[in-house]
Amino acid sequence: MLQWKELYEECSRCNKCRLGDTRTNMVFGEGNPKAKLIFVGEAPGADEDRTGRPFVGRAGQLFEKGVQALDLIRERDFYIANICKCRPERNRTPFEDEAKACISHLRNQVALIKPKIIVCLGATAMKYIIDPSWRITRDRGKWLERKGCYLTCTFHPSAVLRDDSKKILLWRDLQAIKTKYDEIK
Repeated sequence: MLQWKELYEECSRCNKCRLGDTRTNMVFGEGNPKAKLIFVGEAPGADEDRTGRPFVGRAGQLFEKGVQALDLIRERDFYIANICKCRPERNRTPFEDEAKACISHLRNQVALIKPKIIVCLGATAMKYIIDPSWRITRDRGKWLERKGCYLTCTFHPSAVLRDDSKKILLWRDLQAIKTKYDEIK
């Protein structure tokens, strides 16, 4: 297992898949490296690629409003990262070979953080972290315990931007995540 500095450098140099050829910035992740809670999305978007920071575009702003309303602060309470560290062109869903090439970096981050809760934001994160047989609309909000860590999934904030009817469901899921977080703190 690499330590933070070596892992960051490895990700910065990574060309395991085609996404490394077109990135502006690698988007490593950020937040509290000792957090009990990790949120995982699928891949950076245009704003994230430009800034090198996760969840700073429109979807990220919606996400931040939700977690801040629950008094969860990125730098204090959680870490946030993506399955892929580089942006797929036109914000498409990462191809399977891209996700599989990059997931070892995320696993290394999780091993360093040792969270008690992992929240998958969207179907892509859910597929690679929880189980490919899960479906986001059917299984969002369910909890699974694996090796002392609780896992759950909810809609990606970008899905909520495309379909306003998902907003209340995302909010309920975030409230349940906060309840679980308060229980394990």
